[in-house]
Amino acid sequence: MARLTTTLTVAVALIAVAGCAKKPPADLPPPPGNSGPGPGSGDGNIVPGSRADFERSVTSNTIHFALDQYDINAESRAILDSQATWLARYPNVAVSLEGHADERGTREYNLALGDRRANSAKNYLAARGVNPARISTISYGKERPIALGSDEQAWAQNRRAVTIVLN
Repeated sequence: MARLTTTLTVAVALIAVAGCAKKPPADLPPPPGNSGPGPGSGDGNIVPGSRADFERSVTSNTIHFALDQYDINAESRAILDSQATWLARYPNVAVSLEGHADERGTREYNLALGDRRANSAKNYLAARGVNPARISTISYGKERPIALGSDEQAWAQNRRAVTIVLN
């Protein structure tokens, strides 16, 4: 009788644990900043005005910042100038500017800093003639690092703003 009770207790516990297992999430889109497969990707037939065309045509889709800074330096200006030129060629294309920070600092501070970085890049593009209505901004703070690690090299890569073509 004790063995049957033990077996039933173990079976009930296993059923309870199985019932609590996490369900797999619904298919999620790729995180912003990933180009992923899309029209013309990988086959050499890049569609003009597409994300793949943007990434092929501009100097970079990413600019970097100094610690606790959101000002646009000379290197970043050159990158944003190439983006502004491409955006002028495709006036119906909208973009999103993602602001990021390194892992140091509070969540709130890094979200605010990421927002200032994204808006700094947006303002620069607008000053170069890109309609600001085409540019949305979002801050991820320290939540989406591109480089893992707790050293200056990783932190420098994570202090960035990324331009993503939306359509």
